[in-house]
Amino acid sequence: MASPRLETYCCPNRDAATQLVMNFQPQVFCGVCIGSASASLLLTILQLLPKKGQSLRKMPKASSSSTILLLISVCDILGGSGVIFRSSVWLGFPDFIANISVANGTDVWPSAFCVGSAMWIQLLYSAGFWWLFCYAVDSYLVVRRSAGLSTIVLYHMMAWGLAVLLCVEGVALLYYPSLSSCERGLEHAIPHYITTYAPLLLVLVVNPILFRRTVTAVASLLKGRQGIYTENERRLGAEIQMRFFKIMLVFIVCWSSNIINESLLFYLEMQPDINEMPLKDIRSAALITWIIMGVLNPMQGFLFTLAFYGWTGWRVDLKWQKREIPWESMSSSTVGENDYPSPVNYQSNLHDSKKISTTDSQQTDEAISMLSEGNTSGDDRLTRSSPVYQGW
Repeated sequence: MASPRLETYCCPNRDAATQLVMNFQPQVFCGVCIGSASASLLLTILQLLPKKGQSLRKMPKASSSSTILLLISVCDILGGSGVIFRSSVWLGFPDFIANISVANGTDVWPSAFCVGSAMWIQLLYSAGFWWLFCYAVDSYLVVRRSAGLSTIVLYHMMAWGLAVLLCVEGVALLYYPSLSSCERGLEHAIPHYITTYAPLLLVLVVNPILFRRTVTAVASLLKGRQGIYTENERRLGAEIQMRFFKIMLVFIVCWSSNIINESLLFYLEMQPDINEMPLKDIRSAALITWIIMGVLNPMQGFLFTLAFYGWTGWRVDLKWQKREIPWESMSSSTVGENDYPSPVNYQSNLHDSKKISTTDSQQTDEAISMLSEGNTSGDDRLTRSSPVYQGW
């Protein structure tokens, strides 16, 4: 799981609230984290591997949206790997971990491991938050025809740059002037928590606004493409809206427990004695949400692939040179060669048959198709008639 409490625990003079949650059934908690992160890691990789029976067609190039979706999954995979490694060391070497609590200890490796593993987890999940924000921005710019593969460099600079900057700044303020002197007051901890939760809150607040504006812009594009708003276009707009809804639902489910837990722990920190009987319910709620975080945070990776691509199946095909990978596919059709074409072929066939398709309408189709690429194909008639509906 990802929580700024992981870095705070590295301080020998940590606060009582951090001590409460980190010392609550540590073996059980680490086991829960390992189980959840391992399941998510395996299922995420399974989702991303090419599958037997997928179309042999290849797109000319990947779009910025598909690249961003892949990078979000990569951040989740690497973050989950950090959770597994950290929890495994905690379970396998309890004496090594016990040295973290020793102030002025001569062995620096336990503290180095504590800080390094916590920063790795925090950095990767924070980068995933920034990439999710970039996805919302890119989706909006795509339908406004102001984005493309050239903007991916700017997204890299923003996502990785801000993630590293905020993580390093927050940890530096927490451990100032030294690791043994941190957490002597909230002036050390509060900047660290702000830099940690800033990207999470940004996604929680801004992404729904950007997604809503994108859906509205898509409806305008669909109306302007043929001058009418048919049932197919209406259903297509609803499917794109549903995709955005699933993404935000996964994000809220996986991270709302962190916000609740942090609020409860901060309230406990404000009390003279957190062990008082009137605070028993708050302590219990904090411990429950702490365990929930250990389950839901690592599961984000797998749940996001379901929101991005749907369930891609179990039949893995490792013939990389002959198959397209799911995150670069705007159509993962399992039907034969003579069935309906891929989105790219749809646009070219439409141009060949009617000879009246303008550059504007082609750009509209491409922009909308980017918003739904990566989805697995369905069997209904809308899939066959639309270049962007992929069977949610």
